[in-house]
Amino acid sequence: MAAVTSSCSTAISASSKTLTKPTTTSFAAANLSFSKLYPQSVKARRCIAVGGAVGARMVSAPPATLPAKLDFETSIFKKERVNLAGHEEFIVKGGRDLFHLLPDSFKGIKQIGVIGWGSQGPAQAQNLRDSLAEAKSDIVVKIGLRKGSRSFNEAREAGFTEESGTLGDIWETISGSDLVLLLISDSAQADNYEKIFSHMKPNSILGLSHGFLLGHLQSVGLDFPKHFSVIAVCPKGMGPSVRRLYVQGKEINGAGINSSFAVHQDVDGRATDVALGWSVALGSPFTFATTLEQEYKSDIFGERGILLGAVHGIVESLFRRFTENGMSEDLAYKNTVESITGVISKTISTKGMLAVYNALSEDGKREFEKAYSASFYPCMDILYECYEDVASGSEIRSVVLAGRRFYEKEGLPAFPMGKIDQTRMWKVGEVVRSTRPAGDLGPLYPFTAGVFVALMMAQIEILRKKGHSYSEIINESVIESVDSLNPFMHARGVSFMVDNCSTTARLGSRKWAPRFDYILTQQALVAVDNGAPINQDLISNFMSDPVHGAIEVCAELRPTLDISVPADADFVRPELRQSN
Repeated sequence: MAAVTSSCSTAISASSKTLTKPTTTSFAAANLSFSKLYPQSVKARRCIAVGGAVGARMVSAPPATLPAKLDFETSIFKKERVNLAGHEEFIVKGGRDLFHLLPDSFKGIKQIGVIGWGSQGPAQAQNLRDSLAEAKSDIVVKIGLRKGSRSFNEAREAGFTEESGTLGDIWETISGSDLVLLLISDSAQADNYEKIFSHMKPNSILGLSHGFLLGHLQSVGLDFPKHFSVIAVCPKGMGPSVRRLYVQGKEINGAGINSSFAVHQDVDGRATDVALGWSVALGSPFTFATTLEQEYKSDIFGERGILLGAVHGIVESLFRRFTENGMSEDLAYKNTVESITGVISKTISTKGMLAVYNALSEDGKREFEKAYSASFYPCMDILYECYEDVASGSEIRSVVLAGRRFYEKEGLPAFPMGKIDQTRMWKVGEVVRSTRPAGDLGPLYPFTAGVFVALMMAQIEILRKKGHSYSEIINESVIESVDSLNPFMHARGVSFMVDNCSTTARLGSRKWAPRFDYILTQQALVAVDNGAPINQDLISNFMSDPVHGAIEVCAELRPTLDISVPADADFVRPELRQSN
């Protein structure tokens, strides 16, 4: 995630005396003011449409900074340089042909403890186990769960057992592991970190797949204890995608979900190679560097944006609009959900956003431009607010408090998250999917495409102005959306993902989806109905944005196969095996 820019975050930084700040340097693109990025759009910022659509209020911010090229050194893996939109960044390519390097990268590690069995736990534990077995390593991968957890049976079904020493109590597993992968929910981490830290062995390594815990510690003026290393490997997709693509990739030289990695503290010099080995073992096609702070800001923000919350809000708004204007329910569903999760995502995944526009007829391009022009700034408005809520710690605190409301306390009842899939739109979706021909990606509906691409570009711009690397921007705003989450949504429905993703993501979607729904309905769609002129500067900026070239470079690193999500896919969690 990017450097904190809000006043609240300044207070957090001031109180966190133990935090170590990375050396930073300015990137040219990040230093561009908004008016320089969009030289002809000054008037558009003040008023983008007529008939009630408010003008954008994006203001020039202080220059964003990045750690110096986010560089790293590895003695095991090959570091490669990539140029993304004029910025030099460093990555490590993955592949099953690298598994023989895992014993060297995990030198000194006899047991890897995987703590938790939620979204990431099953996938990462199985991928690590299988990769280490292929490398003929005797490192033990052991699942640690709380006593009485219902997940014990699922872990046993996946081949982890008490008898083999690969399944056991959470605290015993932490105490006995050299590398502890903490994959319990974010709110559980926030409530149990002191006990977790007390069970860590000296010179062991704590592995995270999300920077949330650092954000929580910063909010209370703390940092990690200094007797163990802290690293992160963060797959840019949900756990079931990580496992599914790994299984599919066994027939080729690997396939999977890209990952970022971070080294927050390194007590003995092993942290970078351990992190890279972990990522390669998960099947990551390429791994890029970040920091824990950059990761949690982009990730929590992204979940509330295009990855889940915003796309949920968009389809709710457009389905309602289309049906109110006389479109049949099944066609409205196809022109919203099916269009976004199917053909639009597929096109962006393989050819980029411009290919979506170029595939349209001349009339379709005008509809796209109308929707894009009206939606870009309203989407940016909510995204801007959301990012700053994450950066200030407000959104992190909201997740922690929500997790505590899942249980009875203070004489008040428990309020776990309920399902959202019983409303009319999602019932229509069940029927549409049940009659959908195999391989049908839905229609390329121009208006829906314009709104979705406007959202994607607005999210890219927020992350860019907040100083994130292009690797992080593209993976968090594009690749994770079109290659991980949206294929699942196409197979099961958007509501399925809102009900089955990580706790933090589900909470964020429920909170922010209505905001996107309302602002599109109340501003963007009103502007269209009132005949607002198309903002040609916005369209021109979209066409010439350097992000398109950066996406093209990332696409060349993409696995050669697409994720497949059949009803009988080999997922451990039973709810993921159901077709509806």
